[in-house]
Amino acid sequence: MAEPRFLVVRNDEDQYSIWSAERELPAGWYDAGFAGTREECLAHVDTVWTDMRPRSVREAATA
Repeated sequence: MAEPRFLVVRNDEDQYSIWSAERELPAGWYDAGFAGTREECLAHVDTVWTDMRPRSVREAATA
């Protein structure tokens, strides 16, 4: 039996999550361009999501 596939998804605040590749993306979330097993996707999120603050908070801190 094949392992379930997941997508790495991102919202407008640059927050990441994973989502089942078989399901429609929820409103406000977009495909971040990486797919794989659950573990692969979580590892990718750990690599790319280095600042956990939402984009609006990061931008306010530099203003």
